[in-house]
Amino acid sequence: MAAMALALGMAIDSNVLINERVREELRGGASPQAAIQIGYDRAWATIFDSNITTLIAGLALLAFGSGPVRGFAVVHCIGILTSMFSAVFFSRGLVNLWYGRQKKLKSVSIGTIWRAAPDADAEGAKPARKSLPSAP
Repeated sequence: MAAMALALGMAIDSNVLINERVREELRGGASPQAAIQIGYDRAWATIFDSNITTLIAGLALLAFGSGPVRGFAVVHCIGILTSMFSAVFFSRGLVNLWYGRQKKLKSVSIGTIWRAAPDADAEGAKPARKSLPSAP
């Protein structure tokens, strides 16, 4: 169970990295289709590095462990390989399938890009603090 939870966490991390890279490109003014392409390309190096490092640790556990540790290592290595495949290749294929057939893509629905309102001053943009009630 722990190896599955770790692999799931790594898969979520990979998708968060991809989405943040795409958002960075959108904030930089890139077109949505270019932002998707550049975002996946820039996230690939980070995803590859983190997953290979974790895979090396899993292979070390497999080589030097025994009993339940080896079982953990097997599930962990399989989970890392499948999450790397699904996060990079499968999700990129789905995104290209979904957005690639549109000739002029105006926006990408990957989350809200937070910006302060143009007419809000610095003090008005901060959330108000609530005071705690005094002790009786």
